[in-house]
Amino acid sequence: MKKMIVLFLVLAVMVTVPVIESAFAAGDEPGQYLDRRVIIWNLFFKMMTIAFVVGAVVSGTIIWQCWRFRESNPKAKPTPYEGTDW
Repeated sequence: MKKMIVLFLVLAVMVTVPVIESAFAAGDEPGQYLDRRVIIWNLFFKMMTIAFVVGAVVSGTIIWQCWRFRESNPKAKPTPYEGTDW
């Protein structure tokens, strides 16, 4: 559980830091402008990359769980607490 909290904290920091950076990114001199399209695209790309990675991890975990605990697995015997004798 502690690893999950650390993972979500890291993901939150990865999203928050660029947003704060772009909020204060306007230059002090009049000639420096902020291209919002580029910043929005960069944020979208970063968040989509994070979403794909999290989705891949979740999908992989579900596939592993289904494969590990399938009924045809020879190691998947019921425990004595389940009340069935094989």
